Amino acid sequence: ACGFCFVAQPPSQPLQMAPRGSSSTGPGSLVTDELRDLLLEYAELQAPGSPTAGTSPEREPAARSAKAATKGKDGEQDTKDEDMVVDPWTVSGRIDYMKLINQFGSCKITPELLQRIERLTVGKGHVKALHPWLRRDIFFSHRDLDLICKCAEQGIPFYLYTGRGPNSAALHLGHLLPFMMTKWLQDAFRVPLVIQMTDDEKFLWKGDYVEGEGDDLMRFRGLTTENAKDIIACGFDKAKTFIFSDLEYFGHMYPNILRIWKAVTFSTAKGAFGFDGDSNIGQIGFPAIQAAPSFPSTFKIPFGNRDDMCCLIPCAIDQDPYFRVTRDISHKLVRDADKHVLKGKPALVHSKFFPPLQGSTGKMSSSDENSAVFLTDTAEQIHKKIFNYAQSGEKKDGSGADLEMDVAFQWLKFFLDDDGLLAKIEAEYGSGVGEFRSSDSVKGKLVEVLQEIVREHQEHRAKLNNEVVAEWMAVRKLEF
Repeated sequence: ACGFCFVAQPPSQPLQMAPRGSSSTGPGSLVTDELRDLLLEYAELQAPGSPTAGTSPEREPAARSAKAATKGKDGEQDTKDEDMVVDPWTVSGRIDYMKLINQFGSCKITPELLQRIERLTVGKGHVKALHPWLRRDIFFSHRDLDLICKCAEQGIPFYLYTGRGPNSAALHLGHLLPFMMTKWLQDAFRVPLVIQMTDDEKFLWKGDYVEGEGDDLMRFRGLTTENAKDIIACGFDKAKTFIFSDLEYFGHMYPNILRIWKAVTFSTAKGAFGFDGDSNIGQIGFPAIQAAPSFPSTFKIPFGNRDDMCCLIPCAIDQDPYFRVTRDISHKLVRDADKHVLKGKPALVHSKFFPPLQGSTGKMSSSDENSAVFLTDTAEQIHKKIFNYAQSGEKKDGSGADLEMDVAFQWLKFFLDDDGLLAKIEAEYGSGVGEFRSSDSVKGKLVEVLQEIVREHQEHRAKLNNEVVAEWMAVRKLEF
């Protein structure tokens, strides 16, 4: 997945659930299967003899995908909503982000919260301004980001956690997004960062075995080093950053992995991740490996045995169901959880999806070369991809453009720093009047911006070798 690049991949056949939504509803009523599931779950908790009967359930909402199942007028299915599917492995349909907030139970990032972040970062001179993705509502949802601000206000240390599943040597711009935001957060809050490289996960799902030759496990370890170069090239603070391979750091994580295995039942894992009889036992156990870095005790040397630190995870909204499972058992992984600011839970900040070139309703894909701009692309390749493959929202009658459907404009919202210029393009392209009235003019500006970003990244990466990567991956005490 692009948003949080190392989330466990699904088995070939995700868990299938029997159709629901068969109860009768009146005209105009709004009944979602997600709500029905939560009500049934609550009813089970309140059943006579249940140890939680008479109390409010404290667990996170069940980690299910967000599949719209609303009833419209006369009880007919709303096909537009039905097309929206968002889970850790699938994003399809036209995305209604407010509906995702409601279904996942997360919180909208409010202007008041942005002002609070600005006081704690820009106000202290750490960065010049709020990140454009915060200003433009691209990072739009959160879990406990307000409590992370409380940590910053009270001098309580916290750290950032993100990562990458190395399945290809070349990253595309969609892969780069979480690292770009994480770099800003590190600069803004002056906090340590851990980056997990899940070479083990990629082997479990993508690895091959050839009779007489063996398997390709170490190929994924090699990709970890190559991908780490792209990550380092983003400009992180080396003294505050630890990049680690699961293959090499596993022993340090194992105590917490065991605790997570003990705390999560197979029934929960099966329901959350779709495991079935064809799943290998490594896949079934992997989610605990990804959850372990959410807890500071996993990093005794980097954090100097500080197991009271809080964790903030930047990720795309489709990864939220996974971390709801982690948050549900987090009190078992943190000593004195009641005294912990977040009760041991990791905090999350969610981004919207970065659209592929062919359309703004899904995500980029490494398997489709023409859906993405790669960090290895030449200036000429970038120009060709944008002009040949970027979906245009320009109206045929010359009256402007559908900006929500226009990929070039949507990409400029991600990569054009100048708010004034973006507003000018939005006004002129939307109305079909002015310097940026045409699709070609907007695509031309995007090409200019992307060529500069990729060129600069390639220059930074060219200075890195395997020895430099080894220094970033050395187990050592971080500065904070």
